[in-house]
Amino acid sequence: MAKPVNVSDAYLVKLDRQAVRKRRHGIRKHKLLYLMILPGFLYFVVFKYFPMGGLVIAFQDYQPYQGIMGSPWVGLKHFVRLFTEPTFFMLLRNTLILFGMNIVFFFPLPIILALMLNEVRHKFFKNSIQTLIYIPHFMSWVIIVSITYVFLTVDGGVVNELLAALGLSKIGFLTSSEWLRTVYIGQIIWKELGWSTIIYLAAITVVDTQLYEAAEMDGASRLRKTWHVTLPAIRPVIITLLILKIGSTLDLGFEHMYLLLNSLNREVAEIFDTYIYTAGLKNGQLSYSTTVGLFKGVVGLILVMLSNRLAKKFGEDGVY
Repeated sequence: MAKPVNVSDAYLVKLDRQAVRKRRHGIRKHKLLYLMILPGFLYFVVFKYFPMGGLVIAFQDYQPYQGIMGSPWVGLKHFVRLFTEPTFFMLLRNTLILFGMNIVFFFPLPIILALMLNEVRHKFFKNSIQTLIYIPHFMSWVIIVSITYVFLTVDGGVVNELLAALGLSKIGFLTSSEWLRTVYIGQIIWKELGWSTIIYLAAITVVDTQLYEAAEMDGASRLRKTWHVTLPAIRPVIITLLILKIGSTLDLGFEHMYLLLNSLNREVAEIFDTYIYTAGLKNGQLSYSTTVGLFKGVVGLILVMLSNRLAKKFGEDGVY
């Protein structure tokens, strides 16, 4: 005997069917927008999610000719090696110091620059400045480091030749451990400062103009309006970008540091990204380098979750 259908259950089923039809209609209506999303979606699937299957070799003694299925399992052997080698603490120290300098010296600058550009009223002058500061972003790190080499090299560098003309000693900016981190952060500021202001400028444009008018009626100066109106309005954007930045604590980028790395500054320049390349591709330790990469990913995920929870605890929206 069939079980009678409750009226409320039938109503819920009807609502579900209506929701499905609306969803399908929405997809058909905005199919071009979904089509625009497709390249980005495929990029993440092919280059981000699909390769995650290869992380299994971090628990194997992977041999290319045997493949993943034929390579022997070694458990946590490579993780034990990673955490017990003296190199680990050098890599962790260098990476954290460079990340800390990035947060302290670079992260606030795009915010300050965006606030300053927002106060420029001459449109042509403002657009000209934006164009000039955007250009370095489109240069590769090879070009940026090469230009830096022309200016800072000991043999014929513009800066060192100027120091010599002034009767001062030349400085090995590119070979000295003391100057490596300063040069590194300086190059990041030069290359990415202008481009990083785009998001903040976009956030500033949606600030309600009535807030500025109200502040002006109360006698607020331009600095006061920036501090009490603009900054609070873009605070959610700042918090979101800061959380994402914290998630990349151990991911400073391979190409930039590899171009600056040499035998004279390796003690302060070697980071996890360059170490993965050296251990994995140069020395053929594929399982071990995968272990280092997996460690970086897990630490980044934990930091994003913790910083997101902390942001919500203080009343911010967070990333999710």
